[in-house]
Amino acid sequence: MTSAGNVPQLTVRSLLDERSGLRLVLLAGEAGLSRRIAIARIQKPGLALAGFLRQVHPERVQVLGATEISFLASLPAGDSKRSVDGFVGLNPACIVVTKGLEVPPILIEACDRTGVPLLRTPLVSSVAIDALQNHLEHELAPTVSIHAVLLDVLGVGILLLGKSGIGKSEAALDLIMRGHRLVADDLVEVRRTSGDVLVGWASELIKHHMEVRGLGIINIKDMFGVAAVRDDKKIELVIELVRWDQAEAHDRLGLDEMVYPILDVPTPLLRIPVSPGRNVSSLIEVAARNRLLQVRGHHSAREFQERLDRALADARDHRWRDDVE
Repeated sequence: MTSAGNVPQLTVRSLLDERSGLRLVLLAGEAGLSRRIAIARIQKPGLALAGFLRQVHPERVQVLGATEISFLASLPAGDSKRSVDGFVGLNPACIVVTKGLEVPPILIEACDRTGVPLLRTPLVSSVAIDALQNHLEHELAPTVSIHAVLLDVLGVGILLLGKSGIGKSEAALDLIMRGHRLVADDLVEVRRTSGDVLVGWASELIKHHMEVRGLGIINIKDMFGVAAVRDDKKIELVIELVRWDQAEAHDRLGLDEMVYPILDVPTPLLRIPVSPGRNVSSLIEVAARNRLLQVRGHHSAREFQERLDRALADARDHRWRDDVE
């Protein structure tokens, strides 16, 4: 089972990547681009510029908008320098100026002197803050790699586990031929996003590919079309394929609710015994349909058990009345 994962290392330099969508440019403090960003939350340091330095969390990205820049411009030269030196002296991860605003030379000089990266974006403050927050949450989310297959079956993200050679890829291929979609085969990368949501995807090297014994490596996208694959999927159900063992007791009613912890998030788990003649792909599809019903509040096993309990209670009541009469 998996619980702990890896927390990615994020540097200020990575924010300058065009793929981040942040549209940032470096103005000063190039020496500090290797600084680590450890926390996804950002901060607007208006109080710090006014002298309340205890309010600043130096490990966060600091955002300066029109209000903060106007405040600095309104101060006498000496007060402005003390305000900037006190703020930059707290050694923040980096400073981002929004709305393409003109940056006071005193701030540029302080950042170059201390090695605090000073960045600017044309985005307005509200948009820039949301974009930064989303980017940092995505990049700093804990991740783990799992030997499994990830499928989208009827909109349900199913992580398929099992020992090597048990038939995971064959079952996945059968499901793809029925119109379901492959996300990743053999190695699934999983990220825990905000709200304890698990999202899985394939690495670029093996994306859209599948290994099938006897056939080798096949490209699902090329063979079945773009509708047969997707880039990522929320993981909602884990199914483990196990070899049939008559000596082992298996849940026949579906009342035993198991979970599989991934990055400390408990995920519903089913174990399906595999033996000759069992149509595993059909069982997986039915499991997806049953999961959809459960999410909507219909639990077939519980409802059956409740009806059975009522029937037994009625039978005992009838016997008691017959004995009394």
